[in-house]
Amino acid sequence: MADVDQHVEAPVHARAAHPGHAAHPTAREYVRIFLILVALTAIEVGAWYAHLGRWLIPTLFVLAVTKFALVVLWFMHLKFDDRRFSRFFVMGLAGAVTLYLVVLMAFRVFLR
Repeated sequence: MADVDQHVEAPVHARAAHPGHAAHPTAREYVRIFLILVALTAIEVGAWYAHLGRWLIPTLFVLAVTKFALVVLWFMHLKFDDRRFSRFFVMGLAGAVTLYLVVLMAFRVFLR
């Protein structure tokens, strides 16, 4: 009965699987990222009302990609996981960006 109260360690293979695994962020860091996302959203809204003309779509596009990267890296913990997961997300993002730009060019958005 005494062994039930003892601390059980993770198996050796589980500890070896994540030797360089960084600690997850604190609540303070999550709040900081949240405030950055709020600021980026405020910039997006300001850009809309500033009537940037032909610079509106590229500005919003850069802000959207930046916000996407912050959410994926911090709230989906990719910053702290294996690099392979990050590469898959980058490949997907590159495909989505390419498709979006092709559609915008097909509608001649950048020539207006």
